[in-house]
Amino acid sequence: MRAGKLRDRITIQAHQETNDPIYGPQPAGWVDVATVWAEVQDVLPSKQESIREGMAVATNRTRIRMRYRAGVTSAMRIVELGGMQRTLQIVGGPAVLGNREGIELLCEGYSV
Repeated sequence: MRAGKLRDRITIQAHQETNDPIYGPQPAGWVDVATVWAEVQDVLPSKQESIREGMAVATNRTRIRMRYRAGVTSAMRIVELGGMQRTLQIVGGPAVLGNREGIELLCEGYSV
């Protein structure tokens, strides 16, 4: 991976649960796993619209490449930092690039 292409700052977040003695596992929110440099590119065509539960929902697909990091799964999400702060759900990957040089994620952002 060339460092010059990694010009966007992202935070990888994982969903955390707490164990309640009466009710069992309960959602506790999202916790930061790491903040790294990445290459963030919107996939063309940039927007796709659909109707979910009677509401128009626009989906924006984004490809993210970053240095290899073990433990990144599709159960995590990405928060893009900087001017356009948005939260992206990982829908594909991670795909390993080269000989563990980097990983590529396919993410989606939603707007109502």
